[in-house]
Amino acid sequence: MGTREDIVKAVTAGREAGERGDPPTVCPYPSTSTLRTAWIRGYAERRPLAAQGDQAAAD
Repeated sequence: MGTREDIVKAVTAGREAGERGDPPTVCPYPSTSTLRTAWIRGYAERRPLAAQGDQAAAD
């Protein structure tokens, strides 16, 4: 398990990747790492959902 500082860095890196539009496969952490979960959380905060774009066009 990572330290609090490592977790904050992972969330921040995930947010930055989401803002850039990077695919989730760029996550640098192994699947067994808590830091991967933190990275994905940050990534998900910034990436728009594909369904949102479709609904916005339909409204």
